[in-house]
Amino acid sequence: MSNNSNPNYFRLGVFVLAAIGVLVAVILIFGSGQLFKKSFMVETYLKQSVTGLDTGAAVRFRGVKIGQVTLVGLSGDIYEKDVPFEKRLQYVVIRMQIFGDKVTEDQIAEFAKNNLRARVRSMGITGVNYVEFDFSNAPSDYSPLSYSWKPADPVIPSLPNQADEIISGMQKFVSTLNHADFEGTQKKFDSLLVNLNTLMAGDGKGNEGLVRSVQSLNVIIERIAKVTDKDELNILMRELIGTIVSLRQTVASIQGDTGATIENLKQTTENLNEFSRIASQSPSSLIWGEPPPKIVLPMNGTQGQSGVQK
Repeated sequence: MSNNSNPNYFRLGVFVLAAIGVLVAVILIFGSGQLFKKSFMVETYLKQSVTGLDTGAAVRFRGVKIGQVTLVGLSGDIYEKDVPFEKRLQYVVIRMQIFGDKVTEDQIAEFAKNNLRARVRSMGITGVNYVEFDFSNAPSDYSPLSYSWKPADPVIPSLPNQADEIISGMQKFVSTLNHADFEGTQKKFDSLLVNLNTLMAGDGKGNEGLVRSVQSLNVIIERIAKVTDKDELNILMRELIGTIVSLRQTVASIQGDTGATIENLKQTTENLNEFSRIASQSPSSLIWGEPPPKIVLPMNGTQGQSGVQK
């Protein structure tokens, strides 16, 4: 009986070995690019939910696949086993295999310093998530998460999921609405409407309002237009110009008379100086001599006889 069953076991063993060989061949053919490709490990930490992100998810840089997720776990199980449960940070730890030549920890730190960040994104409506690497324009709004353990792999800081940001923003908006004072705002708005009505229509106590002020202004403008139509402004301008010309002629005449008067006063001063000189040199001549020449003062801006009258 046993002799008849030995060939069956042999055939079964050969079949199993052939199946294993085929499986290995398939893995080598379809996975050779991944098995023999150079790679290195990095990790990042998140404080938000990563639902939809599983091991094997793609890691992309600006849309180009550069690696895959190898582990999704909690820092409490990986790094904080010796920390009391209530003091654990419980970050989500995502470890990733990046294909390519190995990058040192210092180089990754320099990339992080230049705002390289990791973010979990969703692929459309499928709900499948992946990790996206990119240089952020404004990472200052989100400081890197702090931790006290020594990471097993170089760490790339993370940014929160955009969906979580949207939900958080909506929650803040709803919270703001809940604390808003709608009744006080309504009262202020009603007061504003009353003030606007008073400004426009007036209050009947000396304040005519903007409407009546505009009507009064229109009346004034109409009157000015009527004055312009009757050429009264032109007549006024001509009269003003004539008055200025007459005033200029009067000023010129006064300047001429003033010049003649000054000349007469100068001659009179010379005569008085001559009289004083004779009186100081020969006082007796004023008594015994002939009378001095008569001094004729200027009259009405003209000089009469300026010589000696005997």
